[in-house]
Amino acid sequence: MKKAFTALITGATLAAVAGAAFAEPAKSEDLIKWRQSAYQVLHWNMDRLKANIDSPQYNKDDGIKAANTIAAIANSGMGSLFAAGTETGKGWHPTSVKPAFFTDGKKVGEVAVAFNKEANELAKVAATGDAAAVKAQFGKVGQTCKACHDDFRRKD
Repeated sequence: MKKAFTALITGATLAAVAGAAFAEPAKSEDLIKWRQSAYQVLHWNMDRLKANIDSPQYNKDDGIKAANTIAAIANSGMGSLFAAGTETGKGWHPTSVKPAFFTDGKKVGEVAVAFNKEANELAKVAATGDAAAVKAQFGKVGQTCKACHDDFRRKD
């Protein structure tokens, strides 16, 4: 029941953010803020899961919560927050997206599909409670993050 509630709340929150983006034309700075916020939540849950995996006492429930949040973000339609006009500008801070993100649709699609696939698999694996399997799948998700960062995120 807790798992379903957590997933429901996470999904509802993400849907509200996405819905707000489509209720009226959003300003570029709002889209940048929303995606920066979503990536902060993603980052927090990756860190949370990593700490859990590295702990001597893996907590299955905490692992499931973090993995389900990661999968929810992966499936939330974040691509809509990368609209034309958001390749430069500032949300909470200046965007770190490289211009290539907006011109290399094929590569962006590949990294997005890989992230979704591995994040969804992470949620499935976390449900088993097998810490070693979660750790292995967490590494695969991390590699998809790295692939996107390597190609599409400024380092400065």
